[in-house]
Amino acid sequence: METHQIELTVNGRRRSVNVKPNELLINVLRNDLHLTGTKYGCGIGECGACTVLLEGKPVLACLILAASANGATITTIEGIGAEKLDPVQEAFIDHGAIQCGFCTPGMVVTAKALLDENPQPTEAEIKDYIRGNVCRCTGYTGIIKAVQSCGCGGEHKKVTAKKQP
Repeated sequence: METHQIELTVNGRRRSVNVKPNELLINVLRNDLHLTGTKYGCGIGECGACTVLLEGKPVLACLILAASANGATITTIEGIGAEKLDPVQEAFIDHGAIQCGFCTPGMVVTAKALLDENPQPTEAEIKDYIRGNVCRCTGYTGIIKAVQSCGCGGEHKKVTAKKQP
């Protein structure tokens, strides 16, 4: 099958990749660019594990043809907190919003997009925004609390243990 060269800016780095017309963005990210933080879950856009930011907006990489992203800027989980943990990542750790970790990259990317769009989301807004991200382990309570703790412009309010009397 014929391939076409596309140009992407992924996590701040310009990349050239040869892709087939039917190749999915998730496969390019994982197989060609070796960015395996973006998870392949259901493959039909139902679980959110493959969420990345395309021009700053959350998209499901399993539903995007790589060729349609030609010239685009993409941020994967590897691009969030590349130098040090992002406040969203710290919040997920502090609030026990991580268990098996499979959904975590998609959840963090989605939460980051929400907070960039709305720095002080309500609980209802958080639930609505993450509704496309399936987690089978945490029960969502820790995830919601983690996102809430990042309100007020993305600064994470660290949870501290209360001293017992």
